[in-house]
Amino acid sequence: MRLPTLFIPHGAGPCFFMDWTRGPADAWDRTADWLGGMIAALPERPKAILLVSGHWEAPAFTTGATARPELIFDYYGFPEHTYRLRFDAPGAPELAARVRELLAGAGLPTAHDEARGWDHGVFVPLKVARPEADIPVIQLSLQEGLDPALHLAAGRALAPLRDEGVLILGSGMSWHNMRGFNPAFTETSRRFDDWLSSAVADPATLADWESAPYARAAHPREEHLAPIFVAAGAAAGETGRKVFGDEVMDVAISAFQFG
Repeated sequence: MRLPTLFIPHGAGPCFFMDWTRGPADAWDRTADWLGGMIAALPERPKAILLVSGHWEAPAFTTGATARPELIFDYYGFPEHTYRLRFDAPGAPELAARVRELLAGAGLPTAHDEARGWDHGVFVPLKVARPEADIPVIQLSLQEGLDPALHLAAGRALAPLRDEGVLILGSGMSWHNMRGFNPAFTETSRRFDDWLSSAVADPATLADWESAPYARAAHPREEHLAPIFVAAGAAAGETGRKVFGDEVMDVAISAFQFG
């Protein structure tokens, strides 16, 4: 069974595990509900998860190769208890080696890191999606420079994993302007979201994302969009579609499935 790939919103810091006070208390509830049903909606339970987060960039595509990764609490100003969250899923060093093999076979730069833990782009959404923490997880970095074509190529190289029971997830945000979560940007975010929702039908068009309406308003820097390129590349030739949408903190956010 070939698994689809997904680009998912990972929220704002530990937003799913606290009383939200930066807007309506239920602001993230719909996103949490969708994430909570994500695994069950797949055609089969994954044997492992390969996740690309917008919070890790490296000179080469780098795999986390730790059997029991620690958590990196790379968010600031949140309640004390959110710095004691646990997500004890196992790592997958053998899968990490397979990922590097596929990337190297495509002529792409690759490396591994035996010390790095999981940033909140990994453990926050996966703690919602799979609180049992019983599916092995590895993280793959973005490549510095964030070149869309290079990340689409990385996705294409990793496509065989979909037939090996590995779920490829891009974890970021479809809108990530830290000064643009307010009503002044509502319509702007809708326009960019409409473009993105159409573009995923032909994943190759995502490489030209900067031509989208309000592209740089949505992503002053594109690290939180770049994981979608890997997810889309791994489903090259297959159609993508929007599978979740909401307006949170006055802006449109979405999730997309490929394949």
